[in-house]
Amino acid sequence: MLIYNQMVVDRNSVHDEEGASDLLFRALADPIRRDVLRRAHEGRLSVSALAREHPISVTAMQKHIAVLERAELVSKHRIGRESIVHTETDALVRAHAALDRLEADWRGRIERMEQILETDKGDS
Repeated sequence: MLIYNQMVVDRNSVHDEEGASDLLFRALADPIRRDVLRRAHEGRLSVSALAREHPISVTAMQKHIAVLERAELVSKHRIGRESIVHTETDALVRAHAALDRLEADWRGRIERMEQILETDKGDS
């Protein structure tokens, strides 16, 4: 029987754009995962080397990396006995685009609220 820490590994499968954004932001919500993403971007690091940088086990680091892989932010490949983690080059582009979509949605909502408030002022 496998036991998962649901804060680290989410087993729900989501395939639409909103679900992909959820996976992306959930992966980026954790400071260890953000650090892994940064370090993996700076150079070739193994899972065990990444685990040594944090007060967690290699198994816990593997779970964090699995969350990043599921969000397509990193990939792994083997060199000898080590799993090397790489940042996916388009990951930041996708994150930026998702943030741009959120910003556009909120700006539209604010503009609509301003219009309603202006209309209400005119009626007074």
